[in-house]
Amino acid sequence: MSWCPQENILNHKLVGGFLTHSGWNSTVESICGGILMLCWPFFAEQQTNCRYNFEEWGIGMEIESDAKRDEIESLVIELMDGVKGGTMKKKALLLKNMALEATTAGSGSGAGSSFVNFEKVVHHLLQTQSLTD
Repeated sequence: MSWCPQENILNHKLVGGFLTHSGWNSTVESICGGILMLCWPFFAEQQTNCRYNFEEWGIGMEIESDAKRDEIESLVIELMDGVKGGTMKKKALLLKNMALEATTAGSGSGAGSSFVNFEKVVHHLLQTQSLTD
């Protein structure tokens, strides 16, 4: 079986939450979609990403590694319908808008910070290449 188009799924209007291992790509795609996360990290950077999702950014909840079904159910209910979930959704939408602004293409003051910085890197690489030719 091939991979599913995760970014397309996360951007679907009916998706309200994402059970994730908290890998970096999943985290970024969730933020860009304004999607709340139930974080179930296993290894590598996943624990750090999970910690940022729920402690720093307030857009996710952590599932303990030995969690039982009823504990996960409670987290899903809180995420989707609870007061805490509502507060988190506002933060997720704010981060989504910030990500959109940062990646907006354009020129001058209309360009987002990530777009501008990427252009600077490309320009620098092209200059460096022309010096070595």
